Amino acid sequence: MSKTFIFICLIYFVLISLAASAAACIDKLKAKNGKRRISENTLILLGLFGGAAAEYITMKIIRHKTRHNKFMIGLPLFILFHLSLIFILIYMQK
Repeated sequence: MSKTFIFICLIYFVLISLAASAAACIDKLKAKNGKRRISENTLILLGLFGGAAAEYITMKIIRHKTRHNKFMIGLPLFILFHLSLIFILIYMQK
């Protein structure tokens, strides 16, 4: 793998993590203010596409959706999936 590819992947994970954390925070604020919320499907997809770790940590810190198994079990499973992909890519490089 080239250094450019690794750099692009790193930038992607930083951006998707920021988006996932921001979405969780915004949804929490909207819930408090009784406004239209971000859909659970959107939050799950942000986790699936790479923001699971940041979203999970954010949700635990701000105590948002911590009673929903979809998030408290699903996001850690996505994290394991992402870590598996990273290790497979590293192993394939050797």
